[in-house]
Amino acid sequence: MPRFHIPFMKYRFVMLGVSAVLVVISLVALGTAGLKFGIDFQGGTVIDVPDAKDVTIEQMRTAFDDAGVPNAVIQTTVVQGKRGFSIRTEVTTPDQATTDAREVATAVGLESDAFQVTTIGPGWGKNVTNRAMLALGLSIFAILAYVTLRFDYKMSVTAVIALSHDILVTLGLYAIVGREVTPNTIAALLTILGYSLYDTIVVFHRVKENSANLRKNSFMQMANESINEVFVRSLNTTITSLIPVVVMLFFGGETLKDFAFALTIGLGVGAYSSIGIASPLYAMWKEREPKFQALKKKYAEAS
Repeated sequence: MPRFHIPFMKYRFVMLGVSAVLVVISLVALGTAGLKFGIDFQGGTVIDVPDAKDVTIEQMRTAFDDAGVPNAVIQTTVVQGKRGFSIRTEVTTPDQATTDAREVATAVGLESDAFQVTTIGPGWGKNVTNRAMLALGLSIFAILAYVTLRFDYKMSVTAVIALSHDILVTLGLYAIVGREVTPNTIAALLTILGYSLYDTIVVFHRVKENSANLRKNSFMQMANESINEVFVRSLNTTITSLIPVVVMLFFGGETLKDFAFALTIGLGVGAYSSIGIASPLYAMWKEREPKFQALKKKYAEAS
């Protein structure tokens, strides 16, 4: 028996309700604000200016407008103590992007060599998108297959529901804050699947062991005890995993921050979904089986 007892299953509908609200908010955000995809997915041009000297962001924006480059997204950067800019445009032709950069450099009084131009065509962006979606799809399919073979199909279905919740909530927050989705985001989502599945498998493994000789408890009670038995282990794993990720988020470079942002959300939500979604859904489903219905009736007052 665990050293303490938290009645997780007593509040299973509260936890499922919270998750449902988060999913609805995420779906609304995705449907209204939508995701902001990076240049790797959409195609376009990134112009980096490591040292902008005394050029202001207003001057840079005016120069791009005068050069006939609309909708340029300009962000300030600091590289090795020097203030600069990172500019994203919708131009997908390398020659045109280079010409635009030179014109802007002349207008703001900087050397054209100070502008580092990277252009990605729409074909490349489409290819990256397709591969990202394929990676996510294959990952979920592999998870379904593994959990079904290792445990049973009910565990695999509820595990995938929890994983889908984690991905939706993470992407929903991306839509809410307007953060750009990059290949690093996809890498983080795949990592989240792994961490979240690990937490769920830990709980399911204990549930499977404890259900083998279930006689004196309902399945719901046994599932609650199983969660309590592994709760501290799961909590410690989540905290130790989050510490380096949070440090990356606050002190890493932009590339690391992009990866860490998604991972920070996913690790927290994944730890919750293992207990708040996968476990209660599985227990409720199993209690519908004739074998466990009798135990449920006998121990109904404590379920």
